[in-house]
Amino acid sequence: MYAVVRRYEGVTDPAEAGRRVDEGFVPLLRQVPGFVAYYWIDAGDGVMVSTSVYEDRAGAEESVTRAAAFVRENLASLLPNPPQVTAGEVLAAG
Repeated sequence: MYAVVRRYEGVTDPAEAGRRVDEGFVPLLRQVPGFVAYYWIDAGDGVMVSTSVYEDRAGAEESVTRAAAFVRENLASLLPNPPQVTAGEVLAAG
């Protein structure tokens, strides 16, 4: 399995960002081959974190492409700063 973690800082409206992610982005991710799970987390103080899990690296890489396009087209005003993206192979899971 592979996972991608994105950290967004300076989020202007976490509730609206969450709504848009839930209604628009999550359905797109579910179409990515190898999709396992996705979580959008409000970490407080204008910080949002997403975690997505895929069966393979190709799915994880596709999610990065889709996330960049979705943010650019639908969330730019709410997520003014580029995310810190970390991706890699899952070595342990519970």
